[in-house]
Amino acid sequence: MQTISCIQQAISGLDQHTLKVCAVSSVGIGSLLCYLAWRKTPKKIPVGDGWWTVGEKPLVEDTTIRPFVVENSEQMLQDLYHRIDQTRYTESLEDSRFHYGFNSAYLKKVALYWRHEFKWEKQVKVLNKYPHFKTNIEGLDVHFIHVKPTPRAGQKVLPLMMVHGWPGSFFEFYKILPLLTETEDDIVFEVICPSIPGYGYSEAPQKQGFITVDAARIFHKLMERLGFSEYYLQGGDWGAFITVNMAQMKPECVTGLHVNMITARAGSTVTILSLTIGRYLPFLVGFTREDVRRMFPYMQKNVYELLKESGYMHIQATKPDTAGCAVNNSPVGLAAYILEKFSTWVDFKNRDLQDGGLESTFSLDDLLTNIMIYWTTGSITSSMRFYKENMGKNFHSRVDNITKVYVPTGLAAFPHELMHCPWTWARARFTDIRSYTYMPRGGHFAAFEEPELLAQDLKQFVKKVENKKAR
Repeated sequence: MQTISCIQQAISGLDQHTLKVCAVSSVGIGSLLCYLAWRKTPKKIPVGDGWWTVGEKPLVEDTTIRPFVVENSEQMLQDLYHRIDQTRYTESLEDSRFHYGFNSAYLKKVALYWRHEFKWEKQVKVLNKYPHFKTNIEGLDVHFIHVKPTPRAGQKVLPLMMVHGWPGSFFEFYKILPLLTETEDDIVFEVICPSIPGYGYSEAPQKQGFITVDAARIFHKLMERLGFSEYYLQGGDWGAFITVNMAQMKPECVTGLHVNMITARAGSTVTILSLTIGRYLPFLVGFTREDVRRMFPYMQKNVYELLKESGYMHIQATKPDTAGCAVNNSPVGLAAYILEKFSTWVDFKNRDLQDGGLESTFSLDDLLTNIMIYWTTGSITSSMRFYKENMGKNFHSRVDNITKVYVPTGLAAFPHELMHCPWTWARARFTDIRSYTYMPRGGHFAAFEEPELLAQDLKQFVKKVENKKAR
């Protein structure tokens, strides 16, 4: 009422002093309304609890941490070789390259290498290079590797959890681990890389409803069980969603969050406006020249591009078990299904190549090691179900999608990520961005593709956080 009265008096021609009082009153009321709206905004998401195996939850859970070793089975290998030998191929269309999916001519080459040259026994030794463990959390045996550094005098050791996505695994981090745990920098990391439940060596949920928030809670429990109360987080793909949830769930435990797949709320007025005028008047919507270069004119045809690259998502978010029957039965089918993502998600232009550009970025040994983690555990279907569980009808209204992130955050924007998220969009979700880096090269599988670049960006972010803490 006071504001309305002031306006009426101003209209009546009162003096400037009265107008100033009115303005202050208006600002005060506006600030109060903003504060009340801010106060209603959730600052954390509920921790909750869960039990994901058949049977009732026991009164006391087994908290034992058990060593685990990846093992080779000759019987499994012979079965694998028999299945590869019995593969039925469909010839590719003339000059189709990777535009129809995995090129059959190149697939035969991959299968022959897998059958006759790839040495699983050797790769098992590579996998066992780092210590593996399992522990039962919420009824599930959760697998993780735990790499402890040998710090030199004066080095600060910081705990760091790194979380993979689909169709990757903990193995994606094997090339970045030495850069984080054996560095000569002032800071060195003690790294924990878990397998998402249902992926690889982590047991799959036996009940419906397991989403990223549940994985986040389980991973917090894992870190607590390992004796950590504060730690850094890093993730891409589903790992980015999970680590964001961890930051939203227990911000007091998360010293800093670093992600290489940046997601902000889509469909907002700001987003639509910036897409409409951002190419022509970028300064009005906070776009940089690099944002414009990455988003336009590609953004105009981006819907079509995403449709071409998201067919797997529609299947896995609706009927994962149907497709899972096929790829869980055929090793070559599994390889085609997974490796196609390691082609196009590195760079859409790889669709123009006969070999999908796979060996220009990765070695076949590394790619097939990741495939073998899925094959030997029979976990492809359970990994695909993660889409079904997460992408339900209430996905966009879930509490984690409407809750901001308040912990210090580092964002690494790789140029060939599936979608570019400008800083001006990201800041609407991440309230404390300490670093936003336009990475010079690389795509979706950052740790696997560009371990040096990712390690460098992660370390510079952590140093910024630590330096500010020390002040």
